[in-house]
Amino acid sequence: MTFPRIPQLAARAFLAAAAGFFALPSNSAPGEALARSTSVDTLRDKYAQVRDRLEKNPYGRPLWLDSRDLSGKLQGDAYAVVTQPFAKVQAALAPASSWCEVLMMPFNTKSCAAKDGHDTSRLSLFVGRKSDTPVESTFRLDFDYALTARTADYLEVVLKAGDGPLGTRDYHILLEAIPLDESRTFLHFGYAYSYGMVSKLAMQVYLATAGASKVGFSTEGREGNGQPRLVGGMRGVMERNTMRYYLAIDAFLATTELPPATRVTRRLNDWFSATERYPRQLGEDIGRIQYLAMKQREYARMGTPPRVAGT
Repeated sequence: MTFPRIPQLAARAFLAAAAGFFALPSNSAPGEALARSTSVDTLRDKYAQVRDRLEKNPYGRPLWLDSRDLSGKLQGDAYAVVTQPFAKVQAALAPASSWCEVLMMPFNTKSCAAKDGHDTSRLSLFVGRKSDTPVESTFRLDFDYALTARTADYLEVVLKAGDGPLGTRDYHILLEAIPLDESRTFLHFGYAYSYGMVSKLAMQVYLATAGASKVGFSTEGREGNGQPRLVGGMRGVMERNTMRYYLAIDAFLATTELPPATRVTRRLNDWFSATERYPRQLGEDIGRIQYLAMKQREYARMGTPPRVAGT
């Protein structure tokens, strides 16, 4: 029995599982396909529902996170307001290749390749440990990428992958966006995947060892001293990854108009600085200099911008 190897597998597998985004709407049932708002009015109604939470929350920014662990399916949602015109957000996030730029920022993404097609595009993500990892030692996730709606006031992107590492499956990633006014855009990110017994065991070992002190952002009950108790476990994992990728999108949108020569370095620095605002949740044992050097090697290995899959 190779039980001592499980913590490493757990970290790698669930970092790979986290290589998507956020989650299903809260009324979705386990096993249900990723629900969509599918209309401007529906997403505007959701904005009205969460507006107070966007304005008053512990994140220090207009953002609201949610998460659920429902009998074999991890789900979560992120809603955010970004100070960017909708047309700019839409142009930046519609191509599959843009998502490689977003997904490359977190520590564990080692390479990414996108192929834009007429109807359906393809995105391949390679995920490993948070330190240097050869591509041949990573997990690969292949997503079908579809731009399912693009109008003057609504954007919807959907990514799906059938199988993942250690028995994870049925990956669904969703992004929706609508304009709020001339300078602000409301975003909804959704992410969900199913997990089996092997992946559940791996995560339980990880949470009992390397992830024992990790927490999320939501609260559930109170500690013995009366302070709010931050959610832990698999929900905590989901929320940490939700925040990491929201911060990556925010950094990406803020740098799309910079000169290409400075764009990547600026967004990597911005992303790292943003994670430092949440040391209890997102703190890692990698410093800024080490992180930037690692990412420069990873970008050089795959080319900048990311090379197209199949070429």
